[in-house]
Amino acid sequence: MQETLVTPTLSVLSRSSITMQDRSSTAGQASSTGPQPSRPSVIPPPSKSKGWKSGANVRRMRRIIAEDPEWSLAIVPLLTELCIQHIVENFQNNPILKQLLPEHQQKVLNHLSPDLPLTVTANLIDDENYWRRCCMQRWPVCHVARHGGSWKRLFFERHLENLIKHFIPSTTDPAVILDLLPFCRNYVRRLCVDQFLPPVQLPLQPWNGELSDSGSEAEMEQPTGDHYQLRDLVAGLSHLEELDLVYGVKDCGMNFEWNLFLFTYQDCHSLAATIKACHTLKTFRLTRSKVDDDKARILIRSLLDHPALEELDLSHNLIGDRGARAAAKLLSHSHLRVLTLANNQVLTVNTTLTSINLSCNHIGLDGGKQLLEGMSDNKTLLEFDLRLSDVAQESEYLIGQALCANREAARQRALNPSHFMSPITAKGPENPNVTWV
Repeated sequence: MQETLVTPTLSVLSRSSITMQDRSSTAGQASSTGPQPSRPSVIPPPSKSKGWKSGANVRRMRRIIAEDPEWSLAIVPLLTELCIQHIVENFQNNPILKQLLPEHQQKVLNHLSPDLPLTVTANLIDDENYWRRCCMQRWPVCHVARHGGSWKRLFFERHLENLIKHFIPSTTDPAVILDLLPFCRNYVRRLCVDQFLPPVQLPLQPWNGELSDSGSEAEMEQPTGDHYQLRDLVAGLSHLEELDLVYGVKDCGMNFEWNLFLFTYQDCHSLAATIKACHTLKTFRLTRSKVDDDKARILIRSLLDHPALEELDLSHNLIGDRGARAAAKLLSHSHLRVLTLANNQVLTVNTTLTSINLSCNHIGLDGGKQLLEGMSDNKTLLEFDLRLSDVAQESEYLIGQALCANREAARQRALNPSHFMSPITAKGPENPNVTWV
C-alpha cells in the first residue's frame, strides 16, 4: 500500500520539475540568442462557448451609433414624458396647462392639435406659435401685419369674417355667430366683410288665378332681401375699431342677378343704429354697395357727434349732391380726419350749378383730387375758384381743362340750340333713328 501511494506523488513532482526545467531552458536560449524581432500576435476568434457567460460576452462587445440624438437605451420613457403625452392626448376633456412648469408648458403646446375646439383653447392659450399653426392650417396666405402683428387676433378676426360671409338669412342659425362672442370679444378689433348673402328665394308656384279660402295675394310675394344684421354682434365686440363692409355676392358666376347686390333700407337703418352705438369705432368703410343720397343721409345722420370716428369711406357708390351736403355737415359735427367719396355722382347730376367759389380754404392735395373726380362728368359748371386753397397744380390744371370743355359746350349750345335738343323731343315717328350728341 505504501508503494502505491508514493508513486503518484513522484509522478506529479517529476512533471512539475520537467516543466520548470523546460521554461528555464527556453529562457536561457532566449537570453543567449539576444533580442528577437517581434511577431504580430494572432488572437484567435472567440469560440462559441456555452453557458450563461456567452451572452454576457456578446453584450459587452456590442457598439450602437444612434442617428437620433434624443434616442436612448432606456426601455421605459421618463415619467415626465409620459405625463406630458397623457396631457396632450386628453387636453380636450381635461385641459391642464397653467399648472405646469414653463418648459413643460412649451412641450404641451408644441404637440397640441390645431383642431381643438375654440371653447377649450380661446381663453386658455396665448402662445403665438400655437395660433400661428392654427392660421397656417386654414389659410395659406396670412398678412399678420394687418392684424396688429398678433396671430391670435388674426385667427379670430378671419374666423368671424368667414362666418358672416357665409351666413344665409332665415336659413343659418344666428347662434352660430353669437355663441362665438364670449371667446373672441377681447381679440377682434377689425372686421372686413366683402360679402353678404341674401335670403334663399324659392321658385314661385304657378298662379292659376284662384286664391285659397284662407290665403291672399300676399302669400305670393317674394321674401325680403335683407341681409344679416350686425347690431347684436357689434354690440358684443367691445374693442372694435374698424368696420369695412361691401354688400354684394362674390363668385356668383352664371347665377348673377342684380338683386344680389342690393343694400336695402332695412339694412341701412340697422347699420346706422349699429355704428351709432359703437363708440369705439374709428374707421367705417361702406363701398361698392349702391348707396344713394337717401341712404347716405341716414348713415351720416347717425354719425353726427360720434365720439371716436376718424375716417369715413363711402367711395364707389351712387351718392350725389344731397349726400355730399350731408357729408359736409358731418365735417363740423365730428372728429373726422379722412373723408373719401371717390367714384360717386357728386356734381354729375346737377344741371343748374354754373359757379363755385372755394377760395381761401385749406382743401389740400387730397381734397383737390376729390374735386377733380367730381368734375370728371360735370357738364354745367363754368367757373370754379380755387385760389389759395392749397390744391395741387396738376388738379388745378385738369379742373381748368374740364371748365374749358364746359364753356365750349355752352357756346355751341348758344349758337345752335336745336342741335342740342333733348332726345325726348327730338325723336319722333318721323325720325326714329336720330341720336343727338
